[in-house]
Amino acid sequence: MADTDSVLRWVDGYEDRWRDLDAPRLVELFTSDVEYLPEPYAEPVVGLPALEAFWVAESEPGEVFAMSREVVCVSGRTAVVRAEVRYGNPVEAEYLDLWVLTFAPDGRVARFEEWPFWPPHGRVPEDRQPA
Repeated sequence: MADTDSVLRWVDGYEDRWRDLDAPRLVELFTSDVEYLPEPYAEPVVGLPALEAFWVAESEPGEVFAMSREVVCVSGRTAVVRAEVRYGNPVEAEYLDLWVLTFAPDGRVARFEEWPFWPPHGRVPEDRQPA
């Protein structure tokens, strides 16, 4: 069962690994059979090796960002977190995000579902709009 404090600790660990691009340490956050959805209708990235490869491919070394977060709710093993991320200094891009996290009994996440929103055009940034 998750609680607000354990969810915040998990999010802090996620942010640390994101900042350091420390994909091998994702094993501390995610189960070996994790399902990771980078957006609601995406095919999930399944399994820790696939998630590590996804993180490396989707991230930029030295990327500057600031992140704030709040736990919206926790129910049993599921939590919803609202994150705001601002890229650059000065800020060049930002987005709001909802994460639906399903925790395994050991405190790692077994399913991560991301609902990203970019201003001002809605759900998907212009460079990711379908053709």
